[in-house]
Amino acid sequence: MKNYYLYHYYESELGPFKNLSEQPPEEANEIMTKLKQEGLVFASKRSDDYMLIRRDLEEKAKMMFVHKGGKPTKNFPHYMTLGPCTWIKQWYKEGKELQINLNDFEPDIISFTYGDLFPTMRYKDGKPYREKLYRIEEMAEIIEQYGMPQEWNRDGSKGPERYIEVQVWDDKVINKYLK
Repeated sequence: MKNYYLYHYYESELGPFKNLSEQPPEEANEIMTKLKQEGLVFASKRSDDYMLIRRDLEEKAKMMFVHKGGKPTKNFPHYMTLGPCTWIKQWYKEGKELQINLNDFEPDIISFTYGDLFPTMRYKDGKPYREKLYRIEEMAEIIEQYGMPQEWNRDGSKGPERYIEVQVWDDKVINKYLK
């Protein structure tokens, strides 16, 4: 693959790579309840069972990744996008982004879904990339075949695919960016 950057979007006051899935379930649910009550960010629109569904999908993604030869070192991934998707900045009160060269990551600790993990694994519309997880070696062909969603679906009018999501299953590179 050509020289891509991975992008991570986050709330300025919290800093990057804060992962709800890494919190104990009760604490994660409390955070979600508070976000819903405040109603100020994209996460406030999520369903009450969001965390339960998310953890199930993350477990499924991890198993799929291991089945494809991936070597995750953690139970829950950090989320990034392949290439920029500035629309995600709008999810936050004061959205920030950081970018990391794809080549900084070992191939065995990153997986990809064509679109966000939620619609990719849950929509039943017959698109060939649904319910699939990819390794880096597969992504050039997928991009060649389908393009970058950030380019052909900027406004979301053509379906839920707005970006290619990257799941980072290790903290080694991520730790360099934590405050």
